[in-house]
Amino acid sequence: MLEKVRRFIEKNHLLSNNDQPVIVGVSGGSDSVVLLDLLQKLGYKCIIAHCNFHLRMEESNRDEEFVLTLSNTYNTPIQIVDFKTLEYAEKHRISVEMAARELRYKWFEEILKKYDAQAISVGHHSDDDIETILLNLARGTGLKGLTGMPVRNGDIVRPLLATSREEIRNYIAENNLAFVEDSTNLSTDIIRNKIRHQLIPLMEEINPAFRSTMLQTRENLQDTYQIFQAEINRIKNEVVSCSDNKTEVNIDKIKQYPEKETVLYELLKEYNFHPDQIRQIADSLDTTAGKLFYSPTHALLKDRESLIIQLHNKNVIKADIALEQEQSTNLRTRIFAKDKDFKYSKSQQLIHLDADKITMPLAQRKWQAADYFYPLGMNKKKKLSDFLIDEKIDRFEKENIQVLISRGQIVWVIGLRIDDRFKVTGETQRIMEIVMSDK
Repeated sequence: MLEKVRRFIEKNHLLSNNDQPVIVGVSGGSDSVVLLDLLQKLGYKCIIAHCNFHLRMEESNRDEEFVLTLSNTYNTPIQIVDFKTLEYAEKHRISVEMAARELRYKWFEEILKKYDAQAISVGHHSDDDIETILLNLARGTGLKGLTGMPVRNGDIVRPLLATSREEIRNYIAENNLAFVEDSTNLSTDIIRNKIRHQLIPLMEEINPAFRSTMLQTRENLQDTYQIFQAEINRIKNEVVSCSDNKTEVNIDKIKQYPEKETVLYELLKEYNFHPDQIRQIADSLDTTAGKLFYSPTHALLKDRESLIIQLHNKNVIKADIALEQEQSTNLRTRIFAKDKDFKYSKSQQLIHLDADKITMPLAQRKWQAADYFYPLGMNKKKKLSDFLIDEKIDRFEKENIQVLISRGQIVWVIGLRIDDRFKVTGETQRIMEIVMSDK
């Protein structure tokens, strides 16, 4: 395995054997322990980076103590950081998993600069890659989401991506390496674990060579994506023109492509338009000029000959939302008249409501045990706690669930389901559109 990883690093130009150190993310689990051991044996100057997210009570502190022991064993410098992960997730209204990821990689970049390191090395392997592809497929993704993890992503490198979980376990046994086990890895309440422990074994019953087949499919899709991106870049040069403060997309040229919605998605995603909005923009190409669409950062005007995109003042569509604490909302809203071309969103990141059934200002707060609402499609109320159980929301995710309130009534369990009482109907005259932004 040592030679396999050496060849993989050299083939992909991941690391240089010079005096520049390598930051190695070490959790204490089997993957990161093997990564550290291999890089040390290959002669790289390593600096251990360990994050204590304080999510697993004493287990988190146990992991930190173990990694400190590793540092002494390998005579390797170590950096440790403590994160208030749950507070960060709540403040930014993101999942605990996403909060941990943001905190980890931001800190890694700080250490990279501090030590003038050549790269940040993490222990993802081929089984992680397969799980990521399946997770993206389940959530809904474009072609890029099916290409798996990149071997290099900026300063992040993945030297173990050509190795499997089984190879890592064998290496540990052969080299008598100690590691710590994360108890949450066994919990199928976590979606990735459900894929690992339930879905993949089922797929292997259908095709015993499922893992190798998936990895070959990933390589094929990576090649396909490169071809696809080259064509998108060619189209972009043909149909898009940019000036200092605006971008224009030629409508007639876009309409020449049979898959104009896909082309528009690739052209507009960098301006933070949601896929549902892009579908509406594609449907508007043959309609009267003057229609406006808003992303969290940009406004798009459907003119006679072009789609004109400009940065907008966020105050134009700033949500009229009162918050229970001093924090910023990631919801942006606008109200517009319903017309015959309107198509309501089926996504829970961009929703449409009957504006005349809503009393402003809306209030945003964390869900409470006594909350109830009428889930879309139901004509009777349901306790929100029961709804979250039915939706298989794990306890970490529950910590971050927020609701949007109009005059004491839940309008939207944010990111999950709107209330049936506020849905758009045939009688709706004005529509409120609410978009979840990343900030």
